Amino acid sequence: MRAIVIGGGVGGSTAALALRRIGADVTVYEAYEDPAGEVGAWISLAANGLRALDALGCLAAVRAAGVEVARQRMWSAGGMLIGDVARGRRESDTLHGVSMMRGRLVAALRTAAAEAGARIVTGARLAGVSETERGVLATFEGGTADTADVLVAADGIWSTVRGLLDPAAPVPQYAGLYSVSGVSRVEGVEPGVFNMTFARNGAFLHLRAGAEVWWSAQVNSPATPVRQGVDDATRLRELAGLFRDEVTPSAVLTGTTALQPLTLMHVVDPVRTWHSGRVVLIGDAAHPVGAGQGASMAIEDALALAAALQNQDSVPSALQRYDTDRRPRITKVLGTAEDNRNAKKAGPVRRRLQAGLMRIFVPVFYEKATAWLYAYEPAKLSK
Repeated sequence: MRAIVIGGGVGGSTAALALRRIGADVTVYEAYEDPAGEVGAWISLAANGLRALDALGCLAAVRAAGVEVARQRMWSAGGMLIGDVARGRRESDTLHGVSMMRGRLVAALRTAAAEAGARIVTGARLAGVSETERGVLATFEGGTADTADVLVAADGIWSTVRGLLDPAAPVPQYAGLYSVSGVSRVEGVEPGVFNMTFARNGAFLHLRAGAEVWWSAQVNSPATPVRQGVDDATRLRELAGLFRDEVTPSAVLTGTTALQPLTLMHVVDPVRTWHSGRVVLIGDAAHPVGAGQGASMAIEDALALAAALQNQDSVPSALQRYDTDRRPRITKVLGTAEDNRNAKKAGPVRRRLQAGLMRIFVPVFYEKATAWLYAYEPAKLSK
């Protein structure tokens, strides 16, 4: 079987590796010259995503690219501890959550895919897709083309293939939140702990990574903020004003040594069409989830797709099986992500009520409520 993968990020690189595991001939086409690079901020992988990487034989390389984070502590705007729970896992799991810069994760996965025999072509931007009697034809800007038995679209939230599959497919909409991330040098941040402060103007996340503290401010802003023409010093002053009443976020911001550009957070209405006969969406192209599960869901998708292609008699039947198997879980994760976004956008009264309820809920019910997410076992590949 020959496969084309569109997109060389987390989902595309994992899909290439998983497809090689079942013996497929795989070529990855990535629009950017460097699909890893220092693009975006730090991201996290939970136990479910790590378990899938273990099944693909690249868990050690990924863990080496990041820092293990065993605990998650949630704080109110006033500095009250709301909850202290296992981060990205059940208490009984031996796999701890891992956080890393996105570029390092992509680089590790891309290396694993290449070592497994996948070809990776960069600087190739997709222009069109059409299905033929024998398979699928992908054309690229500049006039090049390629054919395969199946095309896997891992081209992210702004997916080109999503619109080609269904011209009426939903498009990303601003979610009322934006994020700014950075690196700080500040003392007093305990290693191995992911901290989330439900602040007055959004949420503030931070953790220690060696000598650095990685942070991300997710700001509640119904109006779209200005992104262009604002220098780093001005942006930091804006954030300092927004988080001036929260002691720890203020200290972390003060020690900032590097800043990532402002990023608008988007949502996409449920995507009805995930596949045609020989074209299939995975990861954010099919279901942007957020809530710290975007990378893990894309990795799970890749294994589920490879397993379906391995076990079904035809490509169309395999893509339908993948859809049937994945959609219930993704629907549940999307609901969790919506709750997560709403918590970050709560007003003053709701925020105080929310903090009080969480102090009761988290110690007693959190692990039971999230067990379905972290206990997931990835699809098995026979090769």
